[in-house]
Amino acid sequence: MAGIFYGWIGIYYGQFAYMYDTWAYHYSSVEEYKLLFQNPSEYFSNLFYSGYEHKYGGFFAAENSWWNDLKSNMFIKFLSAVNVFSFGNYYVNVIFFSFITFTGPVAMYRVFSDVFPGKKIHVLLATFFIPSFAYWTSGIHKDGLVFMAVSLIIYHVYFGLREKSFRYSRILPLFISFIIIVSFRNFLLAILMPALVAWILSYKIQKRNAIIYISTYLICGLLFFSLRYVFPAFDFPQAVVEKQKAFKTLQGNSGIDPPELRPSVGSFLVSTPHALASTTLRPHPGDVKHILSMAAATETALLLLLFLLFLFWRTNGVRSISFIWFCIFFSFSFLLSIGFTVNFLGAIVRYRSIILPLLFVPVISLIDWSRIYSVLFNNIKNNSNVSET
Repeated sequence: MAGIFYGWIGIYYGQFAYMYDTWAYHYSSVEEYKLLFQNPSEYFSNLFYSGYEHKYGGFFAAENSWWNDLKSNMFIKFLSAVNVFSFGNYYVNVIFFSFITFTGPVAMYRVFSDVFPGKKIHVLLATFFIPSFAYWTSGIHKDGLVFMAVSLIIYHVYFGLREKSFRYSRILPLFISFIIIVSFRNFLLAILMPALVAWILSYKIQKRNAIIYISTYLICGLLFFSLRYVFPAFDFPQAVVEKQKAFKTLQGNSGIDPPELRPSVGSFLVSTPHALASTTLRPHPGDVKHILSMAAATETALLLLLFLLFLFWRTNGVRSISFIWFCIFFSFSFLLSIGFTVNFLGAIVRYRSIILPLLFVPVISLIDWSRIYSVLFNNIKNNSNVSET
């Protein structure tokens, strides 16, 4: 239902909400579907063709790169395969697409149900029913597949560590998930790997989680800025700068003006507060321009309210502290990467949607709801007694 609603929004509100992508992918996939029967050899080979001068270079490049084009080309090719069964019907494709991508939330639910024993209802609601998450990962776009890949990696690493065994049935899904990430959102690989390394180390050592995570990220930060001096092809700061420049060339109704990045430590540090504020606090009421931005601003306010409740009324009951640290470090490094490069609030809401369960399942599961209910019930009861008197 959410996927069908996503497609409908893309038709009736696509112009002012800049939601052309989902239908553009669909029409391109129909052409690829026709090509499969008209010229099969071209269909199976065009994905690997690079018309650029540097061929397959520029792994993190924001434009004029085979790797940058790969995420769209792979997605179109995937949809063209689905068209074989749906005969090119968008809304039938939604059923196939959701059937596949629903694996992600299910895997995440199983992990969090184990992390928070006895909190299955809280985990269920926070995993499946955060509005922007349900909306963006259900529609025919890359977000659902990316979240599925991240979730499967988390699922198999979590239970592999618990069982102290990474058998073939875990290795294969992990390999496929990494291929999906490299194909559809390759920069996510550079964000995910430090978090996984720190998680595995902290699980093995079972002590000093904060020191392990901070040390891992300090080392990775040092490599991020210095690796280019040894291997010029790994100029990560410049790749982020180019990504920001590419976004600034686009048009949209929800544009913001982030500080201009330069490939230096100082520039990234100066831009960090703006990047985090953009991805955690916005859109706010002042950013509302239409019904979709109003929905996003309302959700942001409600999520911030839940976080405040967590700060003041929380309880215990976590089975794996090292995994919670993983959720925090991975999520905030992901939010930083979005804040550094993306200058449209609509795109920020879409990109950040895939990490909301990682942040808010722990928040909602650790809120002391019984205490809140007790306070509210007592206030209502007292007010009722005063009225009767």
